[in-house]
Amino acid sequence: MQIPKPTDEVKELFRSVVPDGPSVVVKPMFGNLGAFVNGNMFAGLYGPAIGIRLLDAASQRELRAIEGTGPFGPEERPMGGYIALPEVWKSDPDRVSEWMETAFTQVSELPAKQPKIRRK
Repeated sequence: MQIPKPTDEVKELFRSVVPDGPSVVVKPMFGNLGAFVNGNMFAGLYGPAIGIRLLDAASQRELRAIEGTGPFGPEERPMGGYIALPEVWKSDPDRVSEWMETAFTQVSELPAKQPKIRRK
């Protein structure tokens, strides 16, 4: 499976809409980017797509009802709980930022993930 790569412009947009905070980390993942709070991913890039994780069923329904949203991740195996934001929103960073903040708020309520112990 070939993993699509985001453009520099999409990476820049992604970084600009991720909420600031001491518990937020943006790091590379398979040539893309992921945004984490307390070790839990709340947003990511998959090629040109920006996806967010929503835990609240009402928020998921609200976002899925918007034209242009869809599954996030590989077509043959999308990431559960994540929704790709509409492509046209890239020209409206404020709208992306609002949903990014919603994802951040919801995922920040999860217990912190413990780092995995790496074996030698």
